[in-house]
Amino acid sequence: MKKIILITFLIGATLACSDDLSDVNTDSKSPTVVGADVLFSNATKSLFDQMVNVSVNRNIFTMVAQYWTRTTYIEEANYNLIKRNINGSHWNILYTEVLKNLTESKLILSTNPNASIPEAQTLNQQAMLEILQVFTWHVLVDTFGDIPYSEALNLNNSTPAYDDDKAIYEDLVIRLNAAITQIEVGAGGFTAGTDYIYDGNASKWKKFGNSLKLRMALRYADFDDAKATKMAKEAIESGVFESEGDNAFMEYEASAPNTNPIWNDLVESGRADYVAANTLVNTMNKLDDPRRDDYFAQNQGEGVYIGGTYGGAGNTHGNSTIYNERFEDPTLEGVLIDYSEVEFLIAEAAARGYISKNAQTHYNKAITSSIIYWGGTEVEANTYIVQPEVQYIPSLWKERIGEQKWIALYNRGFEAWSSWRKLDFPQLPNAVEEDIPVPLRYTYPTTEATLNGDMWKAASSAIGGDEQQTPIFWDVN
Repeated sequence: MKKIILITFLIGATLACSDDLSDVNTDSKSPTVVGADVLFSNATKSLFDQMVNVSVNRNIFTMVAQYWTRTTYIEEANYNLIKRNINGSHWNILYTEVLKNLTESKLILSTNPNASIPEAQTLNQQAMLEILQVFTWHVLVDTFGDIPYSEALNLNNSTPAYDDDKAIYEDLVIRLNAAITQIEVGAGGFTAGTDYIYDGNASKWKKFGNSLKLRMALRYADFDDAKATKMAKEAIESGVFESEGDNAFMEYEASAPNTNPIWNDLVESGRADYVAANTLVNTMNKLDDPRRDDYFAQNQGEGVYIGGTYGGAGNTHGNSTIYNERFEDPTLEGVLIDYSEVEFLIAEAAARGYISKNAQTHYNKAITSSIIYWGGTEVEANTYIVQPEVQYIPSLWKERIGEQKWIALYNRGFEAWSSWRKLDFPQLPNAVEEDIPVPLRYTYPTTEATLNGDMWKAASSAIGGDEQQTPIFWDVN
């Protein structure tokens, strides 16, 4: 197990943009020296915690993707980001608890390297930090569009300008390429006790970098076909995930405070706020999907699955299917990228003609991997993928990959939402109560308008309005 070490002291961090920083400029209680490995560990855990969280105060991507909906307080299922400052929490956590700590860790490695380890290992550590930073920046861009980037994370600048989302992506690709190239397989990295993802395995970090590059390549697909082609080919040739053993995941522990945050909301809270959404349940019922008993409980009777109306009032645990008991396991792993997603990406790249691989083969591998990962069998997968409504059809590649990838990304709401925005499948209905369509982006935190007003106005104008229906640059269809 990748043991999670809770760090109880405050690690100095700054908001990216505009919150009042007077109280954090001087922190007499913080240690003057924090190890690069500790900062790396804390940033890793904070990133996973935010990406897997289902708290309506921090992360509603599971609802944005219409996997789950609510029984009470349905504003968030109707895409109200403001009431609980959901957009602000996502923004602040990724900037302060993830990016700031990763930046500080890189600074320590560059200015005060550990003389007891080989230079190649230090270079690998720097590359690992860079890959996590690129991952986090791309999540922020994909969530908000234009964001503070070149002037962010600077205590001396409380009103940083926003960078163009396309320009940020361009720079992230350069940084990711350099990090992948820098990794020397076999030279190690952070130690097993501080690298919660791969226990210092540089080979797997390289695959993680390439798999992230493949994901970003396909983000470009409808915006810059040539760039998407080049990036996809390079990533696959350099080496992406080849099995579930390559997954970028983190293990949680059975006792607080290192439990999976989902457990906190479903069990520790003592509340019954979530049910499976009819959007997902109806789709899986239609396809007789073998993952239903792995995704959902059978609280409506054996083999019976009834989704709650997405965004509607009146859903209860008594009249709707709920989540499978595995989500009440405090040790449920968190995942950033997995093998199934990579196979779907390869299938998409092949369908678009970027690579000379068989799209159907990789589509089938992606579905099979997902079914087995969730507890199914290869026999179930083989039966499932030959159904007329599942079987790969070249002329329907976007619809088939879009729907099956969405199903497979269950419990990974951010990426499911991003895939839906790019492929435009499956069809996700408006939230019932407010008749609001699925957001194409998060609006900026309200603190940006009040504390970084000039830059917020400029950014809002540049993207075409700080609205939920303003698309990210790569969402051109």
